[in-house]
Amino acid sequence: MAKTKTIYSCTQCGAQAPKWAGQCADCGAWNSLVEEIQPESSGKRGARFDNYSGATATVQSLADVGSVPEQRMSTALPEFDRVLGGGVVRGSVVLIGGDPGIGKSTLLLQAVAALSQDVPALYVTGEESLAQVSARAERLGVSAPRMQLFAETQVEKVLEVAQQQKPQVMVIDSVQTVYTEQLQSAPGAVGQLRESTAALVRFAKQSGTAIFLIGHVTKEGTLAGPRVLEHMVDTVLYFEGDSGSRYRVLRAMKNRFGTVNELGVFAMTEKGLRMVTNPSSIFLSRHEAPVPGSVIMVTREGTRPMLVEVQALVDESHIANPRRVTLGLEQNRLAMLLAVLHRHGGIATYDQDVFVNVVGGMRVTETGADLAVVLAILSSLRNKPLPDGLVVFGEIGLAGEIRPVPNGQERLREAAKHGFKHAIAPHANLAKHDAEGIEVSGVKRLAEALEQIRV
Repeated sequence: MAKTKTIYSCTQCGAQAPKWAGQCADCGAWNSLVEEIQPESSGKRGARFDNYSGATATVQSLADVGSVPEQRMSTALPEFDRVLGGGVVRGSVVLIGGDPGIGKSTLLLQAVAALSQDVPALYVTGEESLAQVSARAERLGVSAPRMQLFAETQVEKVLEVAQQQKPQVMVIDSVQTVYTEQLQSAPGAVGQLRESTAALVRFAKQSGTAIFLIGHVTKEGTLAGPRVLEHMVDTVLYFEGDSGSRYRVLRAMKNRFGTVNELGVFAMTEKGLRMVTNPSSIFLSRHEAPVPGSVIMVTREGTRPMLVEVQALVDESHIANPRRVTLGLEQNRLAMLLAVLHRHGGIATYDQDVFVNVVGGMRVTETGADLAVVLAILSSLRNKPLPDGLVVFGEIGLAGEIRPVPNGQERLREAAKHGFKHAIAPHANLAKHDAEGIEVSGVKRLAEALEQIRV
């Protein structure tokens, strides 16, 4: 094994120093030096963890390698399998982040318990005792007599036990508590996270063990630690939603084995997370009568079209700079849509506060919500509800044109399946219209869409 030593590298400019200092001598940045491992002479970086499989790396041509079918394991949670791309891939590393108490440990305990019925599984806990994990499993009604538990935070000991037990699925709860003895910094430091995760990734690739890492998030909602963690792993999943709400949304932000932005919807119950088979039903409010400022749109997350309700409230502003507030949508895009509405629709909101919300805690990132947002704002401004049974979607350009969105036909079929009778959609999405039971009005300009609703 190559002898190693520690150095301190600047996260801003990359300069190295033999000892820690408050300020980088090269770029002048403060508190930017982090501890790293520097192998001496010709030793390999991280050689301690390199030879689990006993195989020697060789250079091969692409034609000689060929493709190997992905071996997937089902977690018995179809929504979780959907987000992963069809199941757990052997040798993959999945990083799951989310707010405290949102259900990360609960989800993985349920999934690994189901997997342990068929393959060896190891649950490594660094934040809870074995008794706490057992009590949670009992509370959730999870029975997994073959699942192994291990309470440890030192990555060398974790990998040593993993070599002995040879699990095919392993959970690290959480990666912020794991540390390597080669560094002197505390667990959770940048260097500790990077080196510990690198060791776990190497073990997963060489042994074929699927590893789940639970990660903490910052107050901004991003995964704590260096951004390089998200580049090292194969899949990054985020739990979205309010921890006080019943529903949880699991979104794939990165996936080397499946679709990005795929969604899985769960409901938190006394017996753990339960799957929601029809997510559109929880994102729609069932009003007794049409109300102003409410529009139903069809969004697409991953491979699934979903119906969501967009609500807007426009009220007279008593301050010099009217407020523009969005929940579940991008705030800068709202400002752009209001400018387009003024320029190409002749409707000004410069003296109005505008609030836009996506019902159910859903977060919509695609541009297909533009038309729904504009029509909801206009409905609230005029205090007139839109026609009942109407669904809309479409992107709005700065020139006032209504641009097509991907998979328009699937969106229309989803709306027709839920009983909607009329749709306003981009004209370019109607080339192969085959949705039965729904009347579709194709529009090319914003003025045409405003004329359709006559609000």
